[in-house]
Amino acid sequence: MVATFSEIQALLGAPQFNSSDPEPWLALQQELGVEFPVEFREIVDAYGSIEINGQLYLKHPAGHLLHDLGTMIRGDLELWSEEDMAEFLPSPVGANPGELMPVATATTGEAVFLRVPESPASPWRVVVQEMDSPAWTLYAMTFSEWLLAYLEGRDVTLCSRDRAPDGTFWEFLP
Repeated sequence: MVATFSEIQALLGAPQFNSSDPEPWLALQQELGVEFPVEFREIVDAYGSIEINGQLYLKHPAGHLLHDLGTMIRGDLELWSEEDMAEFLPSPVGANPGELMPVATATTGEAVFLRVPESPASPWRVVVQEMDSPAWTLYAMTFSEWLLAYLEGRDVTLCSRDRAPDGTFWEFLP
C-alpha cells in the first residue's frame, strides 16, 4: 500500500509551511550526494520544521530556519559514524546504496533513517534505531507509509497512541 499525501494530511491537518522553493533541497542533495525521495520532500515542503504529537521532529532544509534538516543530518552523520555508535545500526550512515541517511528524531530517543536504495529501481526504506537500547528495526515501507502508520497509532518503534489520545497534532519548531 502506498500512502498518499492526502491520507497524511487528513490525519495531520492542513499544512501551513507550503514551500515551493527547490533550492534548499538541491543544495542539500548536492552536498550529501543523494536525492531524497519525492514523497519525503513533499511532506517536509508542506509542513516545514515541526514536532508531531510532542514526539517526532521533522525538519525542512531551508537554511534560514532555526531547526533545519541539513544541520541535523550533518550532526547525525558525524555522531553515527563514530565507532562506538556505528555498531548500533545495521549498516553505515551515508549516501551510498544500502547506507542510512538520518532524517528525523524523536523526543523519546529514537533516530529515523532512510535506507538508500541498492538500485535506482529499489524503494527507499525506513530504519528506526532506539537510543536506549541497541535495537533497530527495518520497515519495508516508504517514509510516507511509515509516517502514516505512526499517525494512525500503529507501533512503528515510535508509537503515538499514548501521546495523542485526542488525535494527531503538530506545531512548528521555534
